[in-house]
Amino acid sequence: MSDETLIQSHDAVLLLAHGTPDVLGEMAEYLGKVTGGRQLPLEVVQELQHRYGEIGLQETPGEEAPPLTKWTLTQGFLLEQALNSSGPNTKVYVGMRNWHPFISDVVGQMRADGVKRFKAVCLAPQNSRTSVGLYRKAVASAANGMEMEFVAGWAENPTLARAFADRLWPAWAQACAESGSRVPVLFTAHSVPCRTIMTGSASVAGARPGTPEQESPDPYPVEAKRTAIMVAEMMKAVGMTEKDWYFAFQSQGISGGPWIGPTVEDTLKSLKEQGETGVVMQPVGFLCDHVEILYDIDIAFTQTANDLGLKLWRAESLNASPILVQALEEVVSGEYAANVDESVTI
Repeated sequence: MSDETLIQSHDAVLLLAHGTPDVLGEMAEYLGKVTGGRQLPLEVVQELQHRYGEIGLQETPGEEAPPLTKWTLTQGFLLEQALNSSGPNTKVYVGMRNWHPFISDVVGQMRADGVKRFKAVCLAPQNSRTSVGLYRKAVASAANGMEMEFVAGWAENPTLARAFADRLWPAWAQACAESGSRVPVLFTAHSVPCRTIMTGSASVAGARPGTPEQESPDPYPVEAKRTAIMVAEMMKAVGMTEKDWYFAFQSQGISGGPWIGPTVEDTLKSLKEQGETGVVMQPVGFLCDHVEILYDIDIAFTQTANDLGLKLWRAESLNASPILVQALEEVVSGEYAANVDESVTI
């Protein structure tokens, strides 16, 4: 589909992300939005303040935005540049579900700018009906009278897999060279509560307010692993085999309740028991640096690995990857057939 066709069918593009607090003092309010108003114990708030503090979040605003906000806005800017390089102008907006810039505020700005039709893309490629459903609800509630085409998932976009492989190859090559042997790769995606991938009323009983009811298993675990498989397939060109990689879910919640696994901690322990001396981690469920990467992997899992006698390397995050921007351009233009809801007037 050409850029001109895109402009005829959509006035603008809205990229959707999770959001992150700007300063440590906003943590309790931020977590309240994440949980749909459910208050978390003080020790949970303090633990997350500690983690965010470890990756540089301050008590007062710093010179630049937190990593998730900075990189998401950068991705929007780069996508807008790419879309406008050979065709009519397309405005790309960025909205966050749990913090500034809030989706409702951004959609309000879009309306003020005269946007009548837009395509919304979640910057979480693997479709979890729980989280993605909440994104869709947030956009729909703000976009009354506007026409929206909502992309719910694009986990199997080959260009996305190529972007991850492009980041993984240097890290894997370095790890193998430094260790003098083949180092296993551990792909990860964010864990979700077990209740969110169950079917029917069981999924709704313990879900946060606004979670849509579902009649079939949530696709998220399968899609997350499918992305990893595609990256590994692309790495075959540089010698990776099926025996070289593993998959785990990371960042299980600290507020109680079972979350899906296997966990990274258990997988690292198993790798050590198999005689491995190191591991390369690549989170394929995240498109940019955030606390789950900068703290959970770079600090917590690195310490876990060290305690086990393993050396841990991590592939660089996609962040401003031009291949990621190309993947987004394919999703927006329709060149890649993403999981898209039919266009509807809200």
